[in-house]
Amino acid sequence: MKIAVIDGQGGGIGRAVVEKIRKVLPPETQVIALGTNAMATMVMLKAGANEGASGENAVIHNSTRADIIIGAVGIIVANSMMGELTPGMARAIAESPARKYLIPLNRCNVEIVGVKSEPLPYYIDEAVSMVKKHILGF
Repeated sequence: MKIAVIDGQGGGIGRAVVEKIRKVLPPETQVIALGTNAMATMVMLKAGANEGASGENAVIHNSTRADIIIGAVGIIVANSMMGELTPGMARAIAESPARKYLIPLNRCNVEIVGVKSEPLPYYIDEAVSMVKKHILGF
């Protein structure tokens, strides 16, 4: 099972996701850090990702090879993350056959109807719990 964690800017959300994955999933779970920039990738690698890559081509290329993609909802919105997430990245992620677990952060003028406002750690826990259930069946 190959899980791609996608993040940009400072990589803090991706770091938290990788750390949580490492706590609840088997050690053989392959986690790939895909950063819109080198700093985000480095932060996720330090958190325990197996490998990492940065930039538009890396995100596009690896989006089609992942079984699961995790990130903020902005990863499927062109020009989000203050422009770091390109239209090509957003399209590749959205069109990827991978199962996507998107954390509902309302930072890119996207409001998800029916989602109540919760703290970020709650959403990260929920996303990782859903991935765990998908992979391990519980």
